[in-house]
Amino acid sequence: MGEVVATVKLMPESPDVDLEQMKIDIQAAVTEDTELHKIDEEPIAFGLVALNVMFIVVDGEGGTEVVEEKLAKLPNVNSIEVVDVRRLM
Repeated sequence: MGEVVATVKLMPESPDVDLEQMKIDIQAAVTEDTELHKIDEEPIAFGLVALNVMFIVVDGEGGTEVVEEKLAKLPNVNSIEVVDVRRLM
């Protein structure tokens, strides 16, 4: 099986959320079978900053669902959205 790279946008609950702590929580949530590639900050509006999390998983049944569920349960996360999924060659 191949691998896919997925990008998930995490929207914090408010502009007051500690983004550095969220990044630490994201790194802790990623399992052994998932490779965290990078985390980028994306300014949204009025001081709110989203985190774009890029990770690599095996292209199999379930795909990114396990990681999505773990990220959605993190503290101070209002919502998550898969914005991109691509197969690695």
